[in-house]
Amino acid sequence: MSEVYGFSVEKIDGQPLALEALRGRVLLIVNTASACGFTPQFAGLEKLHQDYGPRGLAVLGFPCNQFGAQDPGSNAGIAAFCQSNYGVSFTMMAKVDVNGDQATPLYQWLASEAPGLLGTRAIKWNFTKFLVGKDGRVIRRYAPTDTPESLAADIEAALAA
Repeated sequence: MSEVYGFSVEKIDGQPLALEALRGRVLLIVNTASACGFTPQFAGLEKLHQDYGPRGLAVLGFPCNQFGAQDPGSNAGIAAFCQSNYGVSFTMMAKVDVNGDQATPLYQWLASEAPGLLGTRAIKWNFTKFLVGKDGRVIRRYAPTDTPESLAADIEAALAA
């Protein structure tokens, strides 16, 4: 597959989302966790959603419990945490695996399209981010330490493309 639009995912409320519905938008796809040192990045992700959503950015959060068991809760509990602590209004997905045999096909594709440091495909930690252009192709992978705010110039460029 050469573009993101062939994938379907499950939203945190259990409803399906065919990524085809987001064709023509810039996507920021992030694996999240509720009890991680990077969890405060939810606030920055929400700000990107507020600032750039009207211009065509869709932020998609994928809770994952594979790193230090830092998101053990249910989908409903994760949704409530994100809303009450960070006012998250961007689209949150059902909890997924991003590595290993059970990794969701979307993450298998993202990791192959944008390998990490030294060509590794594995997602290293919570809050790894992937920027996908309007054409459905991965533009760049960002490390967990890259703050949402630091992505603004790349998001602006993707929206302008």
